[in-house]
Amino acid sequence: MVCIAAFIILLIVGVFVAFISIFKPKVGKKYLKTLKRSWGCFGKRITLQKCETGFGEDVKNGILSKVAAKKPKLVKPLSIGIEIASILIVVITAWSLIEGVKAGLALWSLGTCNVKHASACTLGAEVCSIDDNTEPQNLFEYIGLWFSDWGEIFGAFPDKFRDWSTSNFDFVGITKQPVEGDYDAIDIFDPGCEVCLTSFKAQLESGFFDNKKVLLVPFPIQDESGKFKFANSEIIVRYILASNKFGEPRDAKDGADSVAFQIIKRIYTEKDDEKRNWQGVLNDIYSREQTEETLTKWLKEFGYHSDEREKIKELASSEEITNAITKNNNIVVNDIHAKGIPTTIYDGRKHTGKFEVK
Repeated sequence: MVCIAAFIILLIVGVFVAFISIFKPKVGKKYLKTLKRSWGCFGKRITLQKCETGFGEDVKNGILSKVAAKKPKLVKPLSIGIEIASILIVVITAWSLIEGVKAGLALWSLGTCNVKHASACTLGAEVCSIDDNTEPQNLFEYIGLWFSDWGEIFGAFPDKFRDWSTSNFDFVGITKQPVEGDYDAIDIFDPGCEVCLTSFKAQLESGFFDNKKVLLVPFPIQDESGKFKFANSEIIVRYILASNKFGEPRDAKDGADSVAFQIIKRIYTEKDDEKRNWQGVLNDIYSREQTEETLTKWLKEFGYHSDEREKIKELASSEEITNAITKNNNIVVNDIHAKGIPTTIYDGRKHTGKFEVK
């Protein structure tokens, strides 16, 4: 173990030696000679062969000889300490390599290097993560969750080669204006997600909704316990889906955007009387009742009569809308394997994170 640990340490030190050798070439030559000898022993050890070079013992004896001359009684405990330290270095290095491979595979298959908390991965796209808040209570649960991460990673491998045609997904969503035929794109978002706000604005500015037939899928992020990530996203989604299900106001103007789309646009792009962004107000300041009251006022502004508003309110709390939200959730989590929102499907691919203008 000592020679393996020594080889690992030499590799790490090599970064600094390379810099020093620019000014002191002799240091570099001496280092390379030692590294070559270390590699000879390391190669034998990892292939379960006997280390003939004695490099590990030389390292150990070199440390102990300096101690033996002054404090002989410390030689034995120090020898044991060196062996333990060597084991720890090897174990930590091996664990780091495994975790690095795991993160890399997760980034490739799931779009995030952190399976449980996508937003914690700085290498992945900027997202509002769909977190798994399951906390292990003991070592066995930790091991079980660790292996479940690997299961998710390998389970998502086929997604890299699947057909991402929008016709393959039976979402319940809304459109900006009536659409005929298959959709060109599916845009999954959470009304309370700040990344979704930025993404939506980029889509508006680029003409994404005008140039493509887009199905917008409002998706309130929730964890396994059923708790929603953003306080009032769920009631907002209910009203978006309910107004879409009910249909446009009887006095709607020809060519106008759907009311459901107008609600989304107002949340993401407009401000209240106090110049506060509506997204922050609805999710961070207002209660559920205040949010619902505000949405009802908007319905009136968008042209719905009192009887129409009452029907939309009833529909928003209906089992039909509940089932629609559950259906979308199952597709997002279990079929698309999305780990973060926004997620957009277009051009035969799944795109995770903020919409980027090409």
